[in-house]
Amino acid sequence: MHFKWNYETPTPERQQAAKELADKMGMSPVMGHLLLQRGIRTESAAKRFFRPMLNELIDPFLMNDMDVAVDRLNDAMGRKERIMVYGDYDVDGCTAVALVYKFLQQFYSNIEYYIPDRYEEGYGISKKGLDYAAEQGVKLIIVLDCGIKAIDEIAYAKSLGIDFIICDHHVPDDDLPCAVAILNPKRVDSTYPFKHLCGCGVGFKFMQAFAKNNGIPFSQLIPLLDFCAVSIAADIVPVMGENRILAFHGLKQLNQNPSVGLKAIIEICGLTGRELTMSDIVFKIGPRINASGRVQNGTETVDLLVEKDIKRALAEATHINKYNEQRKDIDKQMTEEANQIAERLESQEHQPAIVLYDEGWKKGVVGIVASRLTEIYYRPTVVLSCTDGIASGSARSVAGYDIYDAIKSCRDLLENFGGHTYAVGLSLKVENIPEFRRRFQKYVSEHILPEQTEAMLEIEVEVDFKDITKKLHNDLKKFAPYGPMNPKPLFCTRNVYDYGTSKVVGKQQEHIKLELVDSRSSNVMNGIALGQSAAARYIKSKRSFDIVYTIEENIYKRGEVQLQIEDIKPSEIEN
Repeated sequence: MHFKWNYETPTPERQQAAKELADKMGMSPVMGHLLLQRGIRTESAAKRFFRPMLNELIDPFLMNDMDVAVDRLNDAMGRKERIMVYGDYDVDGCTAVALVYKFLQQFYSNIEYYIPDRYEEGYGISKKGLDYAAEQGVKLIIVLDCGIKAIDEIAYAKSLGIDFIICDHHVPDDDLPCAVAILNPKRVDSTYPFKHLCGCGVGFKFMQAFAKNNGIPFSQLIPLLDFCAVSIAADIVPVMGENRILAFHGLKQLNQNPSVGLKAIIEICGLTGRELTMSDIVFKIGPRINASGRVQNGTETVDLLVEKDIKRALAEATHINKYNEQRKDIDKQMTEEANQIAERLESQEHQPAIVLYDEGWKKGVVGIVASRLTEIYYRPTVVLSCTDGIASGSARSVAGYDIYDAIKSCRDLLENFGGHTYAVGLSLKVENIPEFRRRFQKYVSEHILPEQTEAMLEIEVEVDFKDITKKLHNDLKKFAPYGPMNPKPLFCTRNVYDYGTSKVVGKQQEHIKLELVDSRSSNVMNGIALGQSAAARYIKSKRSFDIVYTIEENIYKRGEVQLQIEDIKPSEIEN
């Protein structure tokens, strides 16, 4: 992929502000620049950022309808009503269901959970699920990570004598369902100070309010924070504000004392004994939690997440890992097919957005394929498959572009849609696909900015190798956990040279292992450039080049700093 580099040279005033802030913190000016980039301008704000405290979580009762939701849950438990915890089949939905079910089960036994079948019932609340709930005598359903648009379904539930508490984070329509309570920080009338909770985060706030109302110590919620960290990472919500607190302490829980189900997944992933990061969740843990819902049924995932016996959990995790292997095979085949179609379209004319449809593609994997195509072509992408004459699928966006608005502009052609800025699920009649493609692409072409159509590397600080010390690396660790709004810092060093020992490595000779020296110091830095072997010839020519990279610990040599190089360009090329 060809990257454009974006770097804004700091003004003298900003350099001074960065130095003053860094001096107060006992850190290098580099750290001052990184803090300013994140809107952190004072010593006290920096200390709060580096040490997120659970006592700084927002009062859950500031969320609209929270008091009503807690009262209805208390009434249900007081009257010994049957309660169902209902959720979406993705990571966010399954972790949310596991969190709420595990917490309430400590105090109440007349409770069950339900995950709809992606293939038989589709996304969200289904009539089949509601009929099952009625058969079981359920009087209250707590729905997590979906439900905000289920107007007809919740009206039907009401006719069956079932009340709903909605815990969702997706963008609502103007009309809301007739639920007893709607907990969603994205409500138009929301009074909650933080808008970016994931579905599991909303479920956690509900349990926090329930605990507070019933005199249950907050300490009993802490073991559930690992679920929050997993959902925040997997659902790619901003790691700032309240999410940063939940992710920070959730990762701590995941590393020190994970729930039995997550411990089994960690073992199956081969991650036991390492310090887990948000990247481990995104690339290892999350896909395995998702696999069951993509290939079979998400209920098996929740069974694992609430399991108390480690032997059974390991058996269940092994089973789900097989689903993940199947998912990878399907994903690879579908991505290859979709990429071939996209390449043919691209050769005919430039497309502002990609819309692909194949009735034979597997519904559970279209979101992954859309994500991969977005990475390859760097433009908003919709991938659709077909079930019973209805096309359904997923839309994924590029950085900075709101794909929800683009999908919403075509709502008269859709049967259903929902999601947020970067990811949307949708369904429509097959015969509407050509018109949807035309209008969607037209809307994108009229609203996307030129800079949103290029793969961009946002460089935070330009440094010399002499600035890269073990202390800087240790200080950088304090910025974790990383994610949207708090990315892993990208650095740039210009005019570097091969020290003479750089070489191509990898099974297919696709990577470069580098030893570099810059023009301003004699420091030699080790680096790895994955998938960039095409640059090897230039590097070995002894000419200077510029690099963009993150600063990492060398996993093979503990304590040594290594550069993870994202891009390489000859020094004379304008970035």
